[in-house]
Order: sequence, then C-alpha cells, then structure tokens
Amino acid sequence: MESGGPSRIEMLAVADAVAREKGIEREEVITAMEQAIQKAGRNKYGPEHDIRAIIDRDGGHISLARYREVVEEVEDEHTQLTVAQAQAEKADAKVGEFLVDELPPIDFGRIAAQTAKQVIVQRVRDAERERQFEEYKDRVGEVVNGLVKRVEYGNVTVDLGRAEGVMRRDEALPRENHRPGDRIRAFIYDVRREPRGPQIFLTRTRPELMKALFAQEVPEIYDGIIEIRAAARDPGSRAKIAVISKDTSIDPVGACVGMRGSRVQAVVGELQGEKIDIIPWSPDPATFVVNALAPAEVTKVVLDEDANKIEVVVPDEQLSLAIGRRGQNVRLASMLSGWDIDILTEEEESQRRQDEFNTRSTMFIEALDVEDVIAHLLVTEGFTTVEEVAFVPIEDLLVIEGFDEDIGEELQARARNWLEERDAKLDVERKKLGVEDAMLNVAGVSLETAVRLGTHGVRTAEDLAGLMPDEYRFIFMDIETEVKLDDLFDMADHEISRLVRQSPVQPDEANAIIMAARVAVYGDDVIAPEPEPDEAEEAEAVPETSDLAAAEAVFAPAPDQPAGE
Repeated sequence: MESGGPSRIEMLAVADAVAREKGIEREEVITAMEQAIQKAGRNKYGPEHDIRAIIDRDGGHISLARYREVVEEVEDEHTQLTVAQAQAEKADAKVGEFLVDELPPIDFGRIAAQTAKQVIVQRVRDAERERQFEEYKDRVGEVVNGLVKRVEYGNVTVDLGRAEGVMRRDEALPRENHRPGDRIRAFIYDVRREPRGPQIFLTRTRPELMKALFAQEVPEIYDGIIEIRAAARDPGSRAKIAVISKDTSIDPVGACVGMRGSRVQAVVGELQGEKIDIIPWSPDPATFVVNALAPAEVTKVVLDEDANKIEVVVPDEQLSLAIGRRGQNVRLASMLSGWDIDILTEEEESQRRQDEFNTRSTMFIEALDVEDVIAHLLVTEGFTTVEEVAFVPIEDLLVIEGFDEDIGEELQARARNWLEERDAKLDVERKKLGVEDAMLNVAGVSLETAVRLGTHGVRTAEDLAGLMPDEYRFIFMDIETEVKLDDLFDMADHEISRLVRQSPVQPDEANAIIMAARVAVYGDDVIAPEPEPDEAEEAEAVPETSDLAAAEAVFAPAPDQPAGE
C-alpha cells in the first residue's frame, strides 16, 4: 500500500536532484529515503516490529509493510512466528520464509518529517564522504587547484570542486595571507578517514610540491629524461634541488632553468618568491656536497662515513657565504645531501689539525715512553690510539721509515703494558664509584665507559637500560657545560638535540649500547621504544554545502495538518 505524504514524482525528482548536487549515486539517495520512511513507520507502529519501506525505482510507488519470519522456535514474538501460526495465514508457509503485512499510509507530522530529514541528511552525508574518500585516496602526491573557502586561526579550507581540503597553519608558507575567494595551488600529502569524515590534507611547504611544480614546468622531468634526486626547502625563503639527466646530451640544470630563466621563475612565482638553487646531482658524496654548498667555493672535503659527517674547508672570505644567513645555506645542503656538514676556514682547519697532532704525539710520548720523533712518526702514519699500536699486525709498524722488528715489538710491548696498568687503575676507580661488575657484561661497555657512566650516577645495568640515547650522548660530551644530567628532564627536545650534537658518541652507537643493556636486564624479548607520535591536530569538519532543503520540503507536513504524528 502506498504511503501518504510526498507524491511519486516528487520523491524521484528529489532523489535525482540530491544525487546531482552531491555527486553521489541516485540509488544511495533513494535508499536513504527508504530508511527515513521506515524509521517513521517504526516510530508509529513500534520499534520492536520489523517495518520496511520500499520505493519503486521507476514509478516512485512507495510501500510500507511489516515482515515476520517463519521459524521453528520463536525468540521474538514481534518479528517471528511458528510454522503453525504462519500456515494459519498462509497454507504453504515454510521455515525461513517471511510473511509480509502491508501497512496503511503514514501522514508525516512535524516531528516525523524532521526525523525523516535527519535520516536522509545523515545518509547522504555519509555517501558523499565515502565518495570523496574513494575519489581522492589515490590522488595523494598530486598538485590540485582550488579556491580559498575560509580561514580560521591560520588553517585554510580549500574548495576543490567536488570536495574540500584542509591546509593547516604549519603547512602554509610564512607571510602568505589567504582570503576567501583566492585561488590556491597545493600538494595533496595525505587523505585519510577522520571521525568527522574523510580529510584531504594539503601543503605548500613540503619539497614534494616543488618537485611536482618542476615536473609541470619542465617537459624533460615529466618525460623522465631528467630526474630530481633530492630537494630541500626553507619554505618561503630558499630551496635547493639536485637533478641528473639520463641523456648525456641534455644539461639538467639548464633544462630546469629554461630560456632566460622562464621555467624556474614560474616555480619561484608560485612559491611566493622562494629562491631556488638548481645543482647537478653526483653519486660521489664529496662532489655532491661541494655542489650543494654553491655558490660558496670549497677547498677541501674530509668524509667520516661511520659518523655520516663531512668536514668542509672553505677560504676565510667564503665562510659567511658557505654558512648562509642564519645557517640557511649549510642547513639546506645538509638536508639535500643527507650528511652532517661542518664548515671550517682554512685557518681553523690548519689549527685543529695541528692541535690533534700535538695531542696524539703527547699521548704516545707519555704512554710509550718514547722520544718525540717516534711519536711524530706514529701520528703521521695515522695511528690515533695506544690500542692501535698494541694490537695491529707487526707489519703495519715495520712500514714506518726507520722502524725494524725490534722497535716494533718493543713499542707493542710497552703499549700493552700501559693498557694493562690503565685498566687496573680504571677498575679500581670503577669499584670506588660503585659501578657493578654486571655493567661490564653489557656489549660495548668498556672499563673506561663504565667509569664515565659511574661519575654521572649510572652504576648498574638497570640504570644504563633506563637512559635515553641523548642522555647517554650527553654523558660522553668532552666540552665543559653547566648543564647536569638531571637538568635534561626540564629541557625541550630541540634544546637537548642541539646540546648533544657536540657529543663524540653517535645516535646509533648510543642506541646499540642502551639496547644491549636492556637485553641484558630484561631478556631477548625486549622491544626498542618507538618514538612518540606527533600530537594530532584536531581536524576541521567539512561543512555541508546544502541542508537538503528539497528533502525537508518533501517530508514537511501540510499547512492544515496538526503538529505531531
């Protein structure tokens, strides 16, 4: 039986209009209408009944009926009945079959109409969100154009046509002001489902945007002839990209710059005047770092692969240019190359080398009881510690000019004696500090390490296991500082990172020793602690562009109809 209220033509017309407006399937809108009518029917006849509404997709005929299932044993008398009861109404009724009782039409009062509207709005909203997610989930990594819809506390909501994107304040360029109606080009870096619906996250600060813009402006990049191997940005100020050409006849830098700088200027204009350095990429780290520090001139490069650090020596007059304003040039070069870069002038480098030479020579003179000539020869040949002299193959000492086998054996004997005496003294000091013997069983912990830890109150393997990597690195800093280990608890993370950057202990080494201590204390099942996730920012809700006024009109009560059901 057809329900009262909206006409057949009105029902289908509203479904078509809402489907076009929201960009969703007509079937989803009609399903939402069926659920709205069904909810109104249950409100009238009782929520315990299985009331179903069906709208004919072609003619718009609306039927409302109660469904009862035929079962062997009744658990719910409102929605089920026995075979005997069913056969009293229908002779051939079987278990599993449904008896359908058509119900009279429903007159939609004010409350029923409002309820129906809410159901339809919610279902249509859910369908629209699902459509947005399905449409944009595979578009992560694309550059999109849109219009600024609104700006709230620095967060920009962008109208993308069939969806809305959110550009948070930290993803917008500094000193870039957006007003409603402004056109904007941004990069989709994430699309995910949120409690308040799918969110499309946009950015204008990440290097990926600059790469994508170059791909749009430079056909050779789009075609894959030129590849952007690395990019680094100081958003709104300066950026660097490293490019390489797969075709030796094409200059990758010149192709990216374009005729009279037309191509790079188009990208610069889109990024609000951000200066871009385009450099050739090189597989050789030293050459790549030298290119990355351009326009500064480099006279010498020293690589330390174990520490992932590069020392760069520049002329005195090039120091400020190499470092850049507020360290910008060297910071971008480090981000681009992935190496830690130390900038030294020629004078500083010479003085440091001389200081290192003198320090190591004095160490060998005191430890091995030799003349300064022999100590200088050892340092010149690359020996840096007494351990190296004590345990290297004798042949490595015999290659030094003037050294014979007797001298080599004597030097190694003196080195080993000195090490034994040193270890004995360190062991006595360790015991005075109260450092337990079990500490020495931790992989990577020597007597010298144990004494250093003991002076900072780390006396047991449990104490060592409870340290954070930055705390361990702080303990082994060689420079004098007024900061104590306990003071680190009151310092911000970036302040601690800046402080321990001067430590000779690298993060990987600190992690390895701490994990070894945790394994020694807690067993092999210990799991390395994961970094804490960034504090999630509250996502903005995507407001509806319409309140589905058409649905409200269809289910609104007649003017002469009393309020209520």
